[in-house]
Amino acid sequence: MELLANLAHGFSVAVTPTNILLCLIGALVGTLIGVLPGIGPIATIAMLLPITYKLDPTGALIMLAGIYYGAQYGGSTTAILVNLPGESSSVVTAIDGHQMAKKGRAGAALAIAAIGSFIAGTFGTILVAALGKPLTAVAQAFGPADYFSLMVLGLVCAIVLASGSVLKAIAMIFLGLLLSTIGTDLETGEQRMTFGFLPLADGIEFVTLAMGMFGFAEILRNLENQESRDLVQQKVTNLMPTKADMIEAAPAMARGTLLGSILGILPGGGAVLAAFGAYTLEKKLSKRPQEFGKGAIAGVAGPESANNAAAQTSFIPLLTLGIPPNAVMAVMVGAMTIHGIVPGPQIMTKQPDLFWGLIASMWIGNLMLVIINLPLVGLWVRLLRVPYRMLFPAILFFCAIGVYSINNQPFDVVLTAFFGLMGYLLIKLGFEPAPMLVAFVLGKIMEEKLRQAMLLSRGDPWTFVDFSKHPISAGLIVVSVLLLILAVTPALRKKRDEVFVEE
Repeated sequence: MELLANLAHGFSVAVTPTNILLCLIGALVGTLIGVLPGIGPIATIAMLLPITYKLDPTGALIMLAGIYYGAQYGGSTTAILVNLPGESSSVVTAIDGHQMAKKGRAGAALAIAAIGSFIAGTFGTILVAALGKPLTAVAQAFGPADYFSLMVLGLVCAIVLASGSVLKAIAMIFLGLLLSTIGTDLETGEQRMTFGFLPLADGIEFVTLAMGMFGFAEILRNLENQESRDLVQQKVTNLMPTKADMIEAAPAMARGTLLGSILGILPGGGAVLAAFGAYTLEKKLSKRPQEFGKGAIAGVAGPESANNAAAQTSFIPLLTLGIPPNAVMAVMVGAMTIHGIVPGPQIMTKQPDLFWGLIASMWIGNLMLVIINLPLVGLWVRLLRVPYRMLFPAILFFCAIGVYSINNQPFDVVLTAFFGLMGYLLIKLGFEPAPMLVAFVLGKIMEEKLRQAMLLSRGDPWTFVDFSKHPISAGLIVVSVLLLILAVTPALRKKRDEVFVEE
């Protein structure tokens, strides 16, 4: 009954005219950037952070959350109609979705993707609401040592689940932690790693790093690729799936929803891993695996349900523990910090309007996406005909304005350009930037908790693995070590996907 009362309170917050409008804007912008390849939700959310400065924190987070799960919807439209995934989590959807479109079944593929996404989003939202209070109660029992160890586990999971080389993932984690230490030490007042350069005294702005690494770098990467859009020419019709389609797709939706909900909670997981996992599962369980890759409807329903469920449940560790499970959630932490909100267990108790209002808005946003997406298919098709070379100058211009507006400092724009070039080079060399962004966000909190734990233990480093004093911390460290050993085991490393996939 308490859960229903909390949800009712959340809906009373979410259905105010302002929040409904912000939710709609987030859903539309998310769909747009999902449809148009080349920028992604990370850069978009980072770009829009300055706009949210004057908004109410609840409304700002409702809009930014809408962009994230809206991008999962929009990415499927591009994948099905053009065979060009607008979002990395829609790579798998393109395999069978585009084949269905070529056979004249684009409408059915789009409808199945939308219905699966809505069902998965609804389930994910309910799961966030149900697990919120229990996990918050657990988190409130955490001390500084436990929090530090939990963040270590989060970084290790980001290493294990990152694509490519384990050593490169570890290197990116350390680079992120290193960048987070730049600026003035709050306890001693001494400048660290600024080389006497005054603009760096306050540290590196989160938006500057995120925009450079994911916005500018993504533009550079897209410009070097030759555009080849296999746009389905025939008109999209029959946007309602048949009864046979629903019977075939329903089990895949259920399995994808369950798998995505679990993987979304894991640090380092997220929508991309969920989509790939769901597709592999459906192919193995199918009685006709030979149809996959040729237009199997389960190959659309499973991954689309999984990536949307994961997009919803990835908010669970963020809201309850303060740990961002992926790069997008790391950007959300940045948004919370801008508004003076400390992510973690205190959100539910101190800011129930924000916590429950955000959860309620997720269901409203998912409903909006189903209602607005299918009727607007014709508009998305026309937008897909716009060449990327005509889009990127506008994207670059608005990115630069967004960065400059934070502190009104030209140096911030120059620094963003530097990080853009750095991000582009890292991608070319096979380094994945996402773990670095997660480490950058957690770095300052980890340092604070490390200092607190060391003060309480009188400088004893074994306090983190002392089962008698800190069993939670010791258990988390043991799990972290075991995961790291598994990650560097050669037998497992050979099976790792060496193809870089950016979330």
